[in-house]
Amino acid sequence: MENLNELETMRSQMSALKRQLEHQVIINDRILRRAVSGNTSWIRSRYIVSIVVALLMVPYSLIGFRHIGFSLTFAVATCLFMLTAAGYTYYNMKALNRDFLMEADLVEAGQRIARARKMDADWLKFGIPTVILWLVWFFLEGYGLSGFAPAGLIGGVIGGAIGGICGYMTHVKIQRKYREIISQIDDLTAA
Repeated sequence: MENLNELETMRSQMSALKRQLEHQVIINDRILRRAVSGNTSWIRSRYIVSIVVALLMVPYSLIGFRHIGFSLTFAVATCLFMLTAAGYTYYNMKALNRDFLMEADLVEAGQRIARARKMDADWLKFGIPTVILWLVWFFLEGYGLSGFAPAGLIGGVIGGAIGGICGYMTHVKIQRKYREIISQIDDLTAA
């Protein structure tokens, strides 16, 4: 009889422990999802700014560059690059869908975030060479324009350098946020 009482006591203790652990996992999951949401919101806001700037460059390129005297081919190539950048950024931003991240299995969410991080890093393989070619083209066409003073070329160099530095710093911070998100998900799913 005494063994039955001990067994029943152990079962109730195990049941209580199991409920407590389930509650703790739910709380940890909620805390993690809030942290992930904060990091993804920061990344999404940077992506939205990038998309808006790229889309605003389309009419500016067509109107402004043509007004200055750049070729129509140069203006159209600039527009195509900006539309490509906006589209790629939008596609990558879809991986950060709040509803998916809040409702999905953490392993699947982690895989999706890792894929978005890789796509963000891969953009540099296309973006940097394209921008370098664009800058060379800009300087060649700008140098040939009448009335386009060396000050315009110097301004282009300074603007390109500042834009490149700011863009690279933002890229590094976005990559760090992605790593934080993946690390948080890995910590919870490993437990």
